[in-house]
Amino acid sequence: MAYADTRSVINISIEGGGDLTLHQVLQQVLQNNPELSAFSKEVAAYEGTKLQAGLLKNPEFIIGAESFDSSNPNIERSTSFRISQLIELGEKRPARVNVATLGQELADQAYAAKRLEIVARTANTFIDVLESQEQVRVADDTVRLTQAAMGAAAKRVETGKAPPMEAIRSKVAFSTAGIELEQAKRGLAAARAKLALLWGETKPQFGQALGNLESFVEIPDFDQLVKRLEENPVMLQSSKHVAQREAMVELERARRIPDVTIGVGLRRYLGIDVTAAVLDMSIPIPIFDRNQGNELEAHRRLNKAIDERMAVGLQLRTEFARNYESLLAARNEIRVLHDEVLPGAQDAFVITNRGYQLGKFSFLEMLDAQRAFFQNRIFYVRALANYQRLINAIEQLVAAPLDDFINDVKGKERNQ
Repeated sequence: MAYADTRSVINISIEGGGDLTLHQVLQQVLQNNPELSAFSKEVAAYEGTKLQAGLLKNPEFIIGAESFDSSNPNIERSTSFRISQLIELGEKRPARVNVATLGQELADQAYAAKRLEIVARTANTFIDVLESQEQVRVADDTVRLTQAAMGAAAKRVETGKAPPMEAIRSKVAFSTAGIELEQAKRGLAAARAKLALLWGETKPQFGQALGNLESFVEIPDFDQLVKRLEENPVMLQSSKHVAQREAMVELERARRIPDVTIGVGLRRYLGIDVTAAVLDMSIPIPIFDRNQGNELEAHRRLNKAIDERMAVGLQLRTEFARNYESLLAARNEIRVLHDEVLPGAQDAFVITNRGYQLGKFSFLEMLDAQRAFFQNRIFYVRALANYQRLINAIEQLVAAPLDDFINDVKGKERNQ
C-alpha cells in the first residue's frame, strides 16, 4: 500500500483546506523531512572521502645548510635544495579508495533504509487519521441515535407508558455519547497534527484524509515473501558493512609493506663554487611495527560485522513471522466482524429499537443493543486500520508492494 505509492512520486502540492491523499502526503514528506535530508547529505559527503582517498601524497621541498657558520677553512660550507616524494607500495591507495567507495555504498543503503522507514511511518500516521475520521463518524451516529432514543423515551414517559427513570437514563446515555464524540474529535485532531508534523507543518492545513480502509490485497505465501528479506535495505546495509570491513582488512594488510621515500636535489659547495646532484632514498625497517595491531583490530571488527549481519537477518525473519501471522489473524477477524458480528448486532439493534417503541422491550435492552452495535462498528474500524498497518509492516520488511508478488506469480503461470 504505502511502498507502492513511493515509486511514482510526482510534484503535487497540498493546498490549504484541500483534501489529502496518501500519495500527496508521501510527496511532501520525502521532500521536506529533515531526517531524510540529513541522510542524503551524509551520502554526498562521501564524495569528498573518495576524492581524498585517491590523492597522491604531497612532495616535500627541503632546504638545508651545512657548516654555514663554521670558521674552519677546511670544512666546506654547503647549501642543498631537495624534493622528496613518498611512494606508497602494496596497493595502499586503491585499497583506500575501495574502503571509501564501500563507505558511500553503505551510506546509500542507510539512506534507503531510513527512506523506507519514513514511508512506513507516514503511511501508518495517515491510517491513524483515516481511523480517527471513521471513529468520529461512528460516534456522531451514536449521538444522533441516542438523541432520537431520548426523544422517544420522553414521549413514553409523558404518556405514562414508561417510568420517569427512563428519561433520566436516556439523558445519561446521550451525555455519554457526547463525551465519546468529543474524545473521538480530540483523537482526530491529534492524529492530524502528527501527520502534518511529518512534513514540517505545526498546524494541519488540509481538509479530510482520503482513503479506503476496506482496501484488501491478496496475501502471498510465507515462503515466497520470506525470500525477499534479503532485499531489505537494513539487510543490504549489514552486508555492505561486512564488505567494507573486508576492504579495511585488505587495507591494513597492505600497510604492512613499508613505503619508500625518494629525494632528489642539488647541493651547492660555497667555498669551491661547485654544484653537485643529490639522490637519497629512505625506507622503514619493519622490525617492531608491522601494523599487526591494526590488522588484528580490522579482523576482529570484520567478525563483529558478520555476527551483526546474522543478527539482523534473524531479527528480520522473527519480525516478519510475527507480522505475517498477525496479518492472517487480522484478515480473519475482519471477515468475522463483517460477515457475522456486524449484521447480527445491527439486526438486534433494529429489532429492539422497534420493539421498544411498541413497548415490547425495555429501555435498557434497547440501549444495550444500540451500544453493542456501535461498539462493534468501532471494533471493525480498528480491525481495518490494524490490517492496513500490518500490510505496511510486511511491505517495509520485503521492500516491495505485495501486489508485485501476486503479479509475478500470475505472470509465471501465464508463461507456462
